[in-house]
Amino acid sequence: MQIHLLVNTFGQDLLHRYGEKIHKLTLHGAFTCPNRDGTLGKGGCTFCNVASFADENTQQLSISEQLSARKDEVARARRYLAYFQAYTSTYAEVAYLKKMYEEALQVADMVGLCVGTRPDCVPDAVLDLLSHYQQQGREIWLELGLQSAHDETLKRINRGHDFRAYTDAVARAKKRGLKVCTHLIVGLPKEGQEACLSTVEKVVATGTDGIKLHPLHIVDGSTMAKAWRAGRLNALTQTEYVEIAAEMIRHTPPEVVFHRVTASARRPTLLAPDWCEGRWGVMIEMDRYLKQHGSQGSALGRPFQFPS
Repeated sequence: MQIHLLVNTFGQDLLHRYGEKIHKLTLHGAFTCPNRDGTLGKGGCTFCNVASFADENTQQLSISEQLSARKDEVARARRYLAYFQAYTSTYAEVAYLKKMYEEALQVADMVGLCVGTRPDCVPDAVLDLLSHYQQQGREIWLELGLQSAHDETLKRINRGHDFRAYTDAVARAKKRGLKVCTHLIVGLPKEGQEACLSTVEKVVATGTDGIKLHPLHIVDGSTMAKAWRAGRLNALTQTEYVEIAAEMIRHTPPEVVFHRVTASARRPTLLAPDWCEGRWGVMIEMDRYLKQHGSQGSALGRPFQFPS
């Protein structure tokens, strides 16, 4: 399986530009979220339980301690990106963010930052700070959790912002030359392939530089878990996910970088679907689908060609 020959993947993009493998090291900055602390709402998005993707114990460690531990776990890379993943990693005073980001950047062999956040939590001062690091030659990615471009879906999942908040954040980031990666969830309630393709079309039109695809995980502690247990919510099968995600890839221009085409979660936090416990089965099936139907951009008449 060589899906990077069919998809413009982040790993291969970094390898092509840096001449060596760059590995992302996930961090927990002990941030919260305005959709949890009462600023916008309480309880968060209906799909959310951050423990499904972040180890809460790590927030007891400093940023440099976390990075040191993560580097010890990764033997296949010598240079790294610090990935502020959990919750909303721009949701703090700029002075606090500066201290945290620079603690990460000062670690040896760190080439830059990936900062995960919400579209409604990126004030100009934060964008200016990230732009400053990029002007210093750092690799900087602003990762915006959009999930869907449809306002009715965003309201249904209690997202707390609309699509306009996303387009505004992207426009201000692009004005500063920052690269944007957009997170999208496949399998949200009442969204099928047509809705997902519409979302891709809309985010591409904003000028996003990257896309990260996630299958909907039903995780313990989330509002969706209650609906799933009551039989009111069905999870996508692996085949359904592969078909929708692969068609989204085929409808994405080849210059857009896919940071991820699937994701996994751990039990006991993960309740459904079972296939989300691992990634390789999905990757193999997606590789097969794209080989049969066409690579990234092929539905637009612009198939991806792996750089020589």
